Parts: sequence; structure tokens; C-alpha cells
Amino acid sequence: MTATSLPRAELHLHLEGSIDAATLRELDPEVTAEEIAGMYGYSDFEGFMRAFVWVNRKLRGPADYALAARRLFERLGREELSYAEVTLSAGVVLWKKQDLAAVFDAVAAEAARSPVPVRWILDAVRQWGAEAAAPVFDFAASHVGDKPGDGVVAIGLGGFEEQGPALWFRELYARARDRGLRLTCHAGESISPDAGPQAVWDALEIGAERIGHGIRAVEDARLMEHLRERGVPLEVCVASNVRTGAVASLREHPLRRLFEAGVPVVLGTDDPALFGCTLAGEFEVARREFGFTERELEGVAGNGLRYGFGVAK
Repeated sequence: MTATSLPRAELHLHLEGSIDAATLRELDPEVTAEEIAGMYGYSDFEGFMRAFVWVNRKLRGPADYALAARRLFERLGREELSYAEVTLSAGVVLWKKQDLAAVFDAVAAEAARSPVPVRWILDAVRQWGAEAAAPVFDFAASHVGDKPGDGVVAIGLGGFEEQGPALWFRELYARARDRGLRLTCHAGESISPDAGPQAVWDALEIGAERIGHGIRAVEDARLMEHLRERGVPLEVCVASNVRTGAVASLREHPLRRLFEAGVPVVLGTDDPALFGCTLAGEFEVARREFGFTERELEGVAGNGLRYGFGVAK
């Protein structure tokens, strides 16, 4: 069995970041190839966030979100994935003063028709603080479920990590857990001093069961031991980390070191259209650039199903 034929699950995937050039032109026929290339041609995290916001502004209502979801699920089907947890940036929907319930109903209807089983993660924008995040957490808790397509399984945080420390959200995370939500959190992603190993420790302190990215855990041997012993997986997105400048180059990415330290690793695409990647491609990079054997890749692929919040155990 090869890296491209392994049963694979996608656990770190943002709906808005999956919108490719063709779908953008469906959403806005006036957008040009030059505009898209200009927005997608960034080289740091700030540039990525500008592109992410620009794409979000093309999503003007439920019908646009439904189209984006439909095109994503078609691609996941062509990639023959076994399962996907898709993050909806609910905090951005509210920031745009759109009807979150209508948007969610629209994407959930598309997910119910998806050829790949889909569950949802809703995230809040961390730099806007806990008060702005609270409606996202409340909405997520009111939609916990495991029906095909419309089940919200978890809550998370997106945005600028250093501008919204995880500890701000301690009480929201505790209530979310009590209300049946699973917990994930972006942490230890960027080169900022405030996004280092301590940010991962803080995410763990508020209850995160999976860490989005978490690559700077490699700088703290005790943290890697903790992740290994507690079985807390890192959702590692190699192409994302290179494009945003979270690592200086592909060669310097710590994927292999984290894996060899026994840290549970799950591969993800993050924002595949913005980063020009696929999940199969991420597995191929692990094989080609980091020397993962087929047996090791089978283990990584198995982690995607093992640590999926909505996968029947």
C-alpha cells in the first residue's frame, strides 16, 4: 500500500482556505487570475491572513458558503478520503454580521450529501477575545451531534496566536467540555516568541485534546515527553508551515524530529487552496523529504482515524 492509497482522514482543514481559483471565480466572476495570484502569492503569516480575509469576503451569504462546501466535498471524494473534520470560521461569519445559523444549515446540508463522512469544528477568532468568542462556543454547543453532515464535534481557536493567548479562553473551554464538545486549539505555530512551547503548554492547560500545528513543541523535551505520554496529537501541516514562514525552509521542518520523539502526529492540509497542497501530497512529502517508510506512513494515517473526534472507536 502506497502513501497515496492509505485510508486517510483529514482533521485540520479550514473550509474557507479550501476555496481554489475556480471556485473563487464561481463566487465572483469578476475576479481575475491576476488578483487571485496576487493574493495567494504571500510569503509570511500576515500575508496568509490577508488572503484568508480576502477569500472570506467573497462569501456573502449561505449560498456562497454552500458552494464552497460542495466543491470541497467533491474534491475530498476524488481524493478518496475516509473521513474529514472541517473547520468553519464561525467567528468570522459573526464578524461579517452574517446569520451563522443560516450559514451552518447551508454547509451542513452539503455535508449530508458528501461522499466522505464529515463532522464540523467551529472556531473563534482569538485576538478578538473571550467575549467575542462566547457566541461561537454557545452555537457550537447547541449543535453537538453525530448525524451525517450536521454534527459539531469540537471547538477551536484561529487567528493571531500571539494576540490571543489560550488562557483567555479557559472558562469557555471548560464550559464547552461540560456541554459535550471536544477541544482543539492552534498553538506553537509561528516564529513569534509568544507562540513557542509555552503556548502549547497553555493550550493543554485549558483542556485542548489536539493541538493545531504545535511544531514548536520540538524546542521543549519535557513537552514532547508530555505529549507522547498523554497521547496528545499534533496536527502537523507541512506546506502551511513553509508558506507562512513558520519554518525557514522545508529542510528545517521538525516533522521527523517530533515523530522520532514519539509525539503522535497527524498530517493535515490546513488551507489547501491557499497553500497549494493535498493530503496525499503531504504524505508524499513526508516520504520523500523526511524519509518516512511505508510502515511509518501507515501509522501516521492510522492516527488520523484514531484521533478523529467523530470517528466511532
